Amino acid sequence: MTDRRPRVLVGFAEAFAAVETAWSLQRAGFRVVLLHRAGSRSSSRFLWGVERVEVPAPETDIGATVSAIQAYVASARPAAFVPLDDGALLVSTLVTWGDTTMVGPGAAGARFALDKAAQVDLAAEVGLPVPPSKAYDSVGGVESITAPSIIKPVDAVRVQDGRLERPNGRVVSDAAELSAAEEAMQPGRVLVQPLVTGVGEGIFGYCDEAGVQQWSAHRRVRMVNPQGSASSACESIEPDRALQPMITEFLAHVGWRGLFMVELLRGTDGVPWFMELNGRAWGSLALARRRGLEYPAWAVEAALGRPQMPAPPAHPPYVRARHLGREALHLAFVVRGPQSAAFAERWPRPLVTSKRLLTFRRGDRLYNWNLRQPWVLVVDTLETLAAQWRGRRSR
Repeated sequence: MTDRRPRVLVGFAEAFAAVETAWSLQRAGFRVVLLHRAGSRSSSRFLWGVERVEVPAPETDIGATVSAIQAYVASARPAAFVPLDDGALLVSTLVTWGDTTMVGPGAAGARFALDKAAQVDLAAEVGLPVPPSKAYDSVGGVESITAPSIIKPVDAVRVQDGRLERPNGRVVSDAAELSAAEEAMQPGRVLVQPLVTGVGEGIFGYCDEAGVQQWSAHRRVRMVNPQGSASSACESIEPDRALQPMITEFLAHVGWRGLFMVELLRGTDGVPWFMELNGRAWGSLALARRRGLEYPAWAVEAALGRPQMPAPPAHPPYVRARHLGREALHLAFVVRGPQSAAFAERWPRPLVTSKRLLTFRRGDRLYNWNLRQPWVLVVDTLETLAAQWRGRRSR
């Protein structure tokens, strides 16, 4: 029997949001095809009812990656493509999609989503609070540091010698740490900002021709690394209504389409500082889906001109979502201690952290949990811990 469901290509399968995105699209009646990097490991390999296409890893040869995707698109003609990570967003600008609908920005929008300097400039222009920021051609051009600062690469990802690379950032508090950052960070443009103390927040939605749809927001409960990283736990909150007009203008300036996340840091003074725009599916997608907010499916349906299935909930519940593997890593980072003097006085205590991690409350939900496919959560947890171990050994 011929499968008449629209085929949606999703990439890359190793992205943190891959599992939840696949489930969202399947629930809406789409046929999901996941792009896997050759030789990679991810819990998405164990999903039921998902097709897989293996392509050369862009970190090895981005030209080969593009050629493989181009060949698949020409032969299978998927209805749509959904980028899940920054690498996929960059690759999307190099592929000729033909009749396949890009569920996201065009090439200009993708470049903007990968350029943090351009983002902070536009954010300031539309009135969003932006920490004092200064761009440099390299870490070596940064003047002396007189206060704790964060040095971020301007490019979220970039191509170097035919390979995709993700440059790393550093927190520095003195001349010695600045020197260490110059040695450890890859060459390229950087953005220097004062280190803001506060709690991370995110504002989410998707854009179609009518503008921003389905606002929602979350607050970070814990980060994997308290010094700054992705969340291990987050909770739903009301979107800041005062920011919505500015975010709408921000996205309209670049003609944004598809999923988006505006990352903020709510300072101890209450100011919601703009950090960056994530122009693709975000890591805490599980939290949105536990509230009934099926962002991936809605974005694809909007792009293809189909009705939303399921319909948006009138009153989404307030929940907290936790990732088991990342929660375990959070404890390991706490026990290890801070790697910069800037965090020494406010580092979490191991015993207090252990108690919090062992406490589950009503309203807690888990990333990548599906009653019909419970092994996905088990594999995801083990792979998260194994990936951290492999990373430490490689360093």
